[in-house]
Amino acid sequence: MSKQKYRTLKKEDNFNRIVAENEERIKRICGYYNSNEHDQKDMCQEVLINIWKSLDNFRGDSAMSTWIYRIAVNTALTYTGKAYKHMKLMVNADTQNLSSVYADEGFEAKQLQEKNLETLQNELNMLSVIDKALISLMLEGLTMREIADVIGITEPNVKVKIHRIKTQLQAKLKGGKNETK
Repeated sequence: MSKQKYRTLKKEDNFNRIVAENEERIKRICGYYNSNEHDQKDMCQEVLINIWKSLDNFRGDSAMSTWIYRIAVNTALTYTGKAYKHMKLMVNADTQNLSSVYADEGFEAKQLQEKNLETLQNELNMLSVIDKALISLMLEGLTMREIADVIGITEPNVKVKIHRIKTQLQAKLKGGKNETK
């Protein structure tokens, strides 16, 4: 077996392992940035292509998961093209870490939960592109350090930005509740 063929097989095995370990994570990221199932699948394919192309360049400076997130977020942003500012961030009620955006207290009733979720999604979609990326990574459960590595800003900057976003969202959501009374 030639050296080149061996490297290709090794790369393919490594790629298959990475995909198996991160497939759901990649799908969720793509789902945050596009509500159309067909577009999500296309975006996932683009992420996989970009992982394959970049695999030889992974130096291990960060965790593999951080590197995957960086590729997935950058691909999602690129895929959505020039519509960055109008890009929608899709949030579902079953998103694991949704409580990290919304107040820690539980929802009073199912109807209120649905209304708040709709309001939250509307508010999230009015955020800037970088704020949407920060929130999507936070929803994925990444640490502040990991988010900083993915986005390419300092950890304190991430903490400040996320704190401001959460404060802004909570104020708007609380205001929305009061308006209905």
